[in-house]
Amino acid sequence: MAPWNSFPLELTYEVFGWLAFLSWAVAGYPQLILNFRRKSVVGLSLDYEILNLIKHCSYLIYNASLYFSPAVQKQYFEKYGYEQMIPVAANDVAFSTHSVIIHLIIFSQIAMFERGNQKFSNYSIAIAFAVWLTAAVCFFIALPNQSWLWLISIFNIIQVIMTLIKYLPQTFLNFMRKSTNGFSIGTVLLDFSGGVFNYSQMAVQAIDQGSWVNFYGNIGKVLISLVTIIYDSILMCQHYVLYSEKKKGLPLKNCEETRQPLICASPTDQQIKGSFIPSQQSPPEV
Repeated sequence: MAPWNSFPLELTYEVFGWLAFLSWAVAGYPQLILNFRRKSVVGLSLDYEILNLIKHCSYLIYNASLYFSPAVQKQYFEKYGYEQMIPVAANDVAFSTHSVIIHLIIFSQIAMFERGNQKFSNYSIAIAFAVWLTAAVCFFIALPNQSWLWLISIFNIIQVIMTLIKYLPQTFLNFMRKSTNGFSIGTVLLDFSGGVFNYSQMAVQAIDQGSWVNFYGNIGKVLISLVTIIYDSILMCQHYVLYSEKKKGLPLKNCEETRQPLICASPTDQQIKGSFIPSQQSPPEV
């Protein structure tokens, strides 16, 4: 493994790495807390969650294998050169493990809390089945020659593909509802920060080594940062610009979309009678 040429850059690399870890690790909590407070997951795309869980499981397999397995590391050095550094840090493994746990908890909330008329689509179920079937087939292909680096690269590709498509269901649900109510903007902001820090970490490593091998040696980590930044920018635009409750002049608590995800109901008849219709003892003046 190649040594660091600059201690300040090495320190910066570690700082960016752990900032990315903290941002992405904490990113799961706003949504988890919002679900718990509302006792509802209406507004959170269930397809987004299942694709997200597949992504994090695949990323955990990739990171843990490359970080802990001597056999995988040996094959990596043979392919990219012993002067290169392993492109997975301890914070990557910690982040992946933590994220899998958080999203398993959110899945338990989906099972317990109100979902309205939302359900998993056949598309997301088919994607989940296809992903794990592909992973199983690749394992048996890699087994005879012990091509472990190739095998974990498949999981890296899977997590990149899941990152590319996982935001689409949530973006589309926001578009259909014309609202982001039920989907935590705190999660988006922290996710965006994690993408920026993650990409910055890899850039610092490349500058120190005078080589961009770590970018195409771990293309998944690069793409996950760029895709995250792009999609989170879209979600922030939906929340703050397109579907802002302040823009509509409607207080969030008056919106019944937490129970009916595709509409924002008008005040009930009882509210109208109580608030707007005078009593019979005080007839309106003509």
